[in-house]
Amino acid sequence: MNEQEAIRLLAEARKAIEVSYAPCSGFRVGAAILTGGGRVYRGANIESPSLTQVFCAERVALLSALMASERDFIAIAIASEGGRLTPPCGLCRQMLFEFAPDILIIMEEEGRPKIMKLSELLPLPFELQE
Repeated sequence: MNEQEAIRLLAEARKAIEVSYAPCSGFRVGAAILTGGGRVYRGANIESPSLTQVFCAERVALLSALMASERDFIAIAIASEGGRLTPPCGLCRQMLFEFAPDILIIMEEEGRPKIMKLSELLPLPFELQE
């Protein structure tokens, strides 16, 4: 993935921030996941006042794509208000690994894309033994 493609995917993630619902934390996040077929699915974080029912933008985007029968993922971009570096949480890292162990993670750092492999963020994922 080149820098221009990463910038475009980050722009999609920023659009998703508009529908974020974060009344408790005030930390609004958007994500956009790119499939092998070139489709983009967006997600935004959704909070509940109990704070135990928080759905991260990355999982919302992934679940949207999965519900559309997508199974081939190239990259996911994550953006937050203010452009601060926003890596996926541990739960999101593990869920992404389940469906896309080789996915690229694109984050925004000082207005530029920072691209990492999921394996760099989740070096020892949990795997079911069959």
